[in-house]
Amino acid sequence: MQTTIVRYKVKADRAGENVALVKNVFKTLEAESPVGLHYVSFQLEDGRSFLHIAVLDDGVSVNPLPRNAAFKKFAAEIKDRCVEPPVAESGDIVGNYRMIV
Repeated sequence: MQTTIVRYKVKADRAGENVALVKNVFKTLEAESPVGLHYVSFQLEDGRSFLHIAVLDDGVSVNPLPRNAAFKKFAAEIKDRCVEPPVAESGDIVGNYRMIV
């Protein structure tokens, strides 16, 4: 499995916009149902920080997220919405209880 974790913090007046864009990504993912992608996004307690975790099943060589139209729209102006830009890191799953299939 390939895991990518992204964290960033948006400007106070852009948090609602960011939430709407993220929800639209999930709406299109539900409609398109890309195979081998597991994706979750969190709005953290401060209301401005976000955490996204994407996991690709073994054998999936191309991440479908960057090809998703709603994701492209979300990502297009992400730096303008942020006070702390996105930082992406790869990671290995150490434990998983019913979160990722």
